[in-house]
Amino acid sequence: MLTLALSKGRIFDDTLPLLARAGISVAEDPDATRKLILPTNRPDLRVVLVRASDVPTYVRYGGADLGVAGLDVLLEADATLGGDGLYRPVDLGIARCRLSVATPQGFDYAHAVRQGARLRVATKYVHLAREHFAAKGVHVDLVKLYGSMELAPLIGLADAIVDLVSSGGTLKANGLIEVEAIMDISARLIVNQAAFKTKTATLKPLVDNLRAAAASNASIPACTHPLPTCCCGVSTPRALTSRRSTPSSSPAWLKRMPRSTPVPPTSWPTCASAAMPLCSIARAVSISSTRRAWPRSKSRRLNCAPR
Repeated sequence: MLTLALSKGRIFDDTLPLLARAGISVAEDPDATRKLILPTNRPDLRVVLVRASDVPTYVRYGGADLGVAGLDVLLEADATLGGDGLYRPVDLGIARCRLSVATPQGFDYAHAVRQGARLRVATKYVHLAREHFAAKGVHVDLVKLYGSMELAPLIGLADAIVDLVSSGGTLKANGLIEVEAIMDISARLIVNQAAFKTKTATLKPLVDNLRAAAASNASIPACTHPLPTCCCGVSTPRALTSRRSTPSSSPAWLKRMPRSTPVPPTSWPTCASAAMPLCSIARAVSISSTRRAWPRSKSRRLNCAPR
């Protein structure tokens, strides 16, 4: 029995056509039932309904064999739980939007950034917002909220917000404007690593069918993110493109990844941004290399005899 974790809302609605093209249909309407486990037309596949932020957790710890989650949720989960335990074989190209900074219409965001002002920012994506503003050198106080983000600047709780933007209609209705786009977001198929090894005979055909269904959607553009740069626009350190690579029989994109990175099967996609967030890997590599170098330099200073 395979378990597919989905969240109610836009991702569920956008995933249903992909499942239909893969020959899978959900037997019950989640809006018409309180059941959290829904059967499908396949006796070996069921769907579990969880919160969007819980999908990576269910898949990582084996509560589900695979799931569909937005890139924003995955990157936040990586910052909290780490990136181990998951494969990300397919960018499904659904639930497309962007993570952006928005402010009230009368707020001069560009001037505040240039002047080095300290901003208070409300967001649900604390880790992504912190990394974005740190890369720009902007000092911010982050206020974590779980909803109604547009309300924060209107009542003086925050100067700006970091939230998902699709059409911008909600921002406009509340007197806010999008001032900076951080990254493009889309839903990804994620697979439990252990499940793929133990249930390869049933999981791999399902993953291949979903990949083909996503590719058949003419509205899905090809991924244009180059390998040395992740989807967040963060350049990866040279350690990620060093000669320490996987065997020569692996695809070229796998050779650019460090050995500590979970390596998906060689038949999976050639898009690095669909495989895993290189920005988090880059940060980990840079931090670990700094920690390794510091004690040696310190010991040299301590061992030097005074002249």
